[in-house]
Amino acid sequence: MRKLVILTLLASLTAMNAMPLTAIAEDKTNTSSPKQFKSMVKKNKNKKVSDDYKYAYVNTEWWAGFNDPILSDYINQAVRNNYDLKMATLNVEEYYQNVKLQFANELPQAGIGFSPALTKMPGKTNTEMMFVAPALVNYELDIFLKNHDKTKSVKKLYEGSKLDERAAYISIAASVGTVYLNLVKLDKTIELQEEIVKARQEIYDLMVMSNKEGLTSTADTVRANKALVSGQTQLVELKKQRETLLNQFCVLLGESPENAGEIKRASLDSLKFDRTVPESISSDIIVQRPDYLKAELMVEKAGIDVRVAKKEFLPSINISGLAFFNAGDIGSIFTTKNMLLSLAGGARLPIFTGGSRVANLRLKKATYERILQDYYKTNLTAIQEVNDALVTSKMDKTKMEQTLKQSKLEKADYSYNEDKFNQGTISKLDLLQFKENLLAIDQLVAQQKVECMVDSVGLYKATASKI
Repeated sequence: MRKLVILTLLASLTAMNAMPLTAIAEDKTNTSSPKQFKSMVKKNKNKKVSDDYKYAYVNTEWWAGFNDPILSDYINQAVRNNYDLKMATLNVEEYYQNVKLQFANELPQAGIGFSPALTKMPGKTNTEMMFVAPALVNYELDIFLKNHDKTKSVKKLYEGSKLDERAAYISIAASVGTVYLNLVKLDKTIELQEEIVKARQEIYDLMVMSNKEGLTSTADTVRANKALVSGQTQLVELKKQRETLLNQFCVLLGESPENAGEIKRASLDSLKFDRTVPESISSDIIVQRPDYLKAELMVEKAGIDVRVAKKEFLPSINISGLAFFNAGDIGSIFTTKNMLLSLAGGARLPIFTGGSRVANLRLKKATYERILQDYYKTNLTAIQEVNDALVTSKMDKTKMEQTLKQSKLEKADYSYNEDKFNQGTISKLDLLQFKENLLAIDQLVAQQKVECMVDSVGLYKATASKI
């Protein structure tokens, strides 16, 4: 009976988990942040981690090619403060801890316990005080390297998360650059549109005066008024687009949209992107894209998972050790006469599992084939995106050159008509119409100049900042 009591205590200690209790003072501060989040921030606020690799991800030297310190500062600010990037970095930490969790399965598991017990044996009237302290060790002998392969599989996910982080930094940097350049374009476009509206207002006023004197028809006056209203509507639309982009830009920088009015930017005329469009892109750059590298890692992981599924058919071998101390008084509990030691080993091989292991193996093989096809597709997609970005950059540059020629001719034409106006051979109304044409072509030049810069950002993103 005494042995039965001891075994009962041993079973209860084996299933028992000890958890220390600590008192936590209630925080009376009114804040919108969860308490758990605040405690984590407080714990890690003095932890210093180098962010140099993040700046290497975005290739800050490439952004310096725009000769705009303001843009470079915004890129650096996004690297530090963008919340999507912070989540990407934390995602890497999560996968790293998953690797450590899986690696723990390769190591022995040990536990100790302690329990005082008050027992009363059958046939006796008195009770006895007993103290029990078991120590258990268990280790799955990984002779087939199944657990090691599982760790390797989880490591592939961790390495893939680092590639996702790199892709996120490149994508956010490209978004910051694109939105910034579009803001610069809108500033210039709005400036020119205001001049167009001003010119149309003068045209309309002249039309009204001429109509009163019977020199122009009412229909022409109505058309001038329609053009004026259309220009004013377009101006409102452009300003709306700018405000929307400013709000979006603040979020990319990790700032509140309430600070949209404080966003600084350079003028379009001061931007001079001096990098030439390459004739071709080396395949070595394409295979360094994060999505390509991750697809390759996922193929390797799927292969490991197939290997693990095959090893599930092999027996698992466990070694267990027990050190059991039992005494009537606590002072003699750890003496040799009150100690029981045991060491055991065993193998377990499932005979019938309802076909689950066979199904699991076939599932992993099918998953491997699917991931392999995704790898092939990723390869083709990477080539397509690089080629598309390269062709777009070349074609838009050619279009820009043609537009600049057209702008040069339009300026010459306006200058010629300005001379004619000064000589009195054409009216001011005619000169204003020529001026409106010049302003319209200037808007087109501004639009296409920014398009060429945005194309370069697209090529930067397609080549994973390695251009």
